[in-house]
Amino acid sequence: HVQLVESGGESVQAGGSLRLSCAPSGYIDSRYCMGWFRQAPGQEREEVASIGGAGSRTYADAAKGRFSISKDNAQNTIYLQMNDLKPEDTAMYICAAARGASCTRWTYWGQGTQVTVS
Repeated sequence: HVQLVESGGESVQAGGSLRLSCAPSGYIDSRYCMGWFRQAPGQEREEVASIGGAGSRTYADAAKGRFSISKDNAQNTIYLQMNDLKPEDTAMYICAAARGASCTRWTYWGQGTQVTVS
């Protein structure tokens, strides 16, 4: 059973930066799409950024220009660099992996790492 393990979330002041990491505990094909979602209390989960099997990157409008997703293919680990954080970025950030190179069939999920911006 593959699990995704996130780290890096913490409390920061507005304008600050954080770098989140996500690594699988078991085998996931390195060609699979991986990404980051977030969910704030009382709100639906939303996709933040993804990186496809060919390396293509997609960002939510709220993340464009401030967040950057990257991947270490050797470690099959993805990162989310978040700059100029705002209070509205406060949420549980959840890592996910799709079953395939395209970012559609999200299959594997992490437990999340909390980001709080004040």
